[in-house]
Amino acid sequence: MNPAGALVFILGYLFDIYIMIVLARFLLQTVRADFYNPISQFIVKATTPILKPLRRIIPGFGGVDVASIVLMLALVLIKMIVIILIYNGTLAGLSPLALGLNVIKSAANTLLNFYMFSIFVSILMSWIAQGSYNPLAALLHQIIEPVMAPARKILPPMGGLDLSPMIVLVLISTIKVLFGLGQGPF
Repeated sequence: MNPAGALVFILGYLFDIYIMIVLARFLLQTVRADFYNPISQFIVKATTPILKPLRRIIPGFGGVDVASIVLMLALVLIKMIVIILIYNGTLAGLSPLALGLNVIKSAANTLLNFYMFSIFVSILMSWIAQGSYNPLAALLHQIIEPVMAPARKILPPMGGLDLSPMIVLVLISTIKVLFGLGQGPF
């Protein structure tokens, strides 16, 4: 029996879900997605209680919602500290520099995983519900289009088949391997 492992598993997933929601909020604002979409409305309502007071302290810069980035990094940091405390019971001997680098590495991994997952879901939805409106499909298209557009210039759709997601997925996987993202406990 491993109660500490089970607790870390549950807490890790709860943190990861909210971190993804905050990341989605940031990306929705970055791509100027449709905020009347019901999924966008959920994301806004789930993040506003924490972001609203944070924005009073941390203003945006150049159209970038810095408060969302800070919140995401803070959540990743809190998640790591909680996991370390559960396993070790103390933060003694923890290097702030190593912790900071792991936070940035974990946040970058989360961003890349978000895009990979979004592309996979978008591909699946294009096979299943072609031609019908789905709020999730519309939102995913708005989020991944800035990443997919350069790949479509390299490899345009051929005979109705769009192979550009493969280019983007291979590129994301290469970046993850190159920087060692997704390895380790965080």
